[in-house]
Parts: sequence; structure tokens; C-alpha cells
Amino acid sequence: MPLPQTNKGIALCSLAISLVALGLKYAAWAVSGSVALYSDAVETIINVVSALGGLWALSIAERPADHNHTYGHYKAEYLSAVAEGTLVLLTAGVIAHEAWLGWHHPQPAVAPIKGIALNGAATLVNLLWGLTMVRAGRDRRSPALLAGGQHVLSDVWTGIGLVVGMVLIPLTGWARLDSVLAGLIALNVLRVGWEVMRDSIAGLMDQAPDPTTLDEIRDVIADNGRGAIEAHDIRTRITGAITFLDFHLVVPGSMSVHDAHEICDRIEHALRKKMGNTLVHIHVEPDNLAKHEGIVFWPRPKIP
Repeated sequence: MPLPQTNKGIALCSLAISLVALGLKYAAWAVSGSVALYSDAVETIINVVSALGGLWALSIAERPADHNHTYGHYKAEYLSAVAEGTLVLLTAGVIAHEAWLGWHHPQPAVAPIKGIALNGAATLVNLLWGLTMVRAGRDRRSPALLAGGQHVLSDVWTGIGLVVGMVLIPLTGWARLDSVLAGLIALNVLRVGWEVMRDSIAGLMDQAPDPTTLDEIRDVIADNGRGAIEAHDIRTRITGAITFLDFHLVVPGSMSVHDAHEICDRIEHALRKKMGNTLVHIHVEPDNLAKHEGIVFWPRPKIP
């Protein structure tokens, strides 16, 4: 099935699928009475809340720039991801509490096979959709979609662990194994919540891209700056689906404004072709301001 054209459309699909998974997991807990399956169902509630938050954030992020937000609304996606991370951490506390109670008051699970089957179906749904969301988030450079997909995939690992563990409960006869599994789920949820918040806060703080991306940007500038002398003070940040980039471009002092403008246009076009939606600001300087660092173009232009 082809994905919707807009990120908002994907978020709507995510909400619908998370509701289906929640229904299956609630049914799994209802027929088994398992604390671990209950904990997994509680975690899935956060998936539903996160899908709602992602839908809101993407609705804001897709708005065009206006007089109050001249650089657009892209950072709304990061706000949604931070909120999702906070909810995930709170969920970990709830699950840990249930695990603690189950440890001190262990109860054998009822009809565990039915619970395993229903939970396994929900896990399969989450696996297929989580992989789809992660791929879409990376292709579309959407923090909200990527965070949502990573959260859903963490739920998949939890589901796999539960299926394995629930098979072992009747074999071992150890009722507290249910609570141990719930505790492990809580730890996994804590890990996911921390990773989501860490990445989202980094985006809000305008953290520089990874070294590989920076090298790609430098290569594009180096390959398309013929006629200039050097490029230095290169700065970049990626906010959602847009890249912000600025640097100083040194040209011969005798070069005309027209020729300097052509070099800038060539570099900007190549950067947008490579990076997608990119806002480039190039500060042109004469040769006496060269720092002899950054990107030095070769062959150097002749200076009369």
C-alpha cells in the first residue's frame, strides 16, 4: 500500500494502527491476566498519545512561513518528540510500579496461549508499521516520524521478549517471571524515552549534523566553487526537513558582482540538489580577507 503524500497523512495512519495494536494488546491482557501483558498494553497507550502528538506537530510543521515565523514552523516536530519522550518516561514508572506489585503478589496467568497469540498479532502489526515509519522519517527528514517509528519498534522488541517469556512461565512454573518481564519492559521503555529526548533536544539546540553530512556539504562546495579562492567559517544545522547553511566565500577583489553571483548560484543549486530543501546564505569577501583555511579552491584564480 503506497504511503500518503504528506507527513500528516502518515501520522493519521499511525494513529489508526496504534489503536488497532492497543485493542489487540488489551484483549491479550483481558484473556490472560498477565502483569507483563498489562504493562505492554499500558506502553501501547503511549503510542496512541504519541501518534496524536505527532499529528498535531506535523500539522503545525507543514504550515508555510509567516511574519511571526519567518523561517517556518519546522521545530514543532522536535517539541512533539520531546513531549513523547516525557510520556515514555512516565510510562516506564507506571510499568515498574505494576512489576513491583506483581513481584510481591504473584498470580498465575490465565489462558496464556490466547494472550500470547493476540500479543503476537499486535507485535507483527507494529513491526511492519514501525519499519515503514522509520524509512519514511529518514527519507523525508522528519524528526516526528522517525521518533514515532523508533518508539513503535521498541514496542516490537518488548513484544518478542514477552512471547518468549510467556512460553517459559508454564514450563518453569515460576509465577514471578511475569513481574521480571514487566520490569525488563520498564527498563527498555526508559532507554527509548531517553534516546528520543536526547535526539530531540539536540535538534532544538541546533546541534551540527554528523561528520559524514558535513563532509558531503564541504565536497559539494569544493566541487562547485571554481572561480573563487576559498570558503571558510562554514556553519550548518538541520531543522526537520530543511537545512540551514552559511559560509564566507572569498573571490578576487577585481571580480564583478555578476561573476561572484554566478558562483554563488552554482554552489546553491548543487547544495539543494544534494541536501534537498536548503536555505543558503553566502557572504562574499575580497581576497585580502582570505584566512587560508577551510576550503581552498584549486586551481586558484589569477588575481590581476
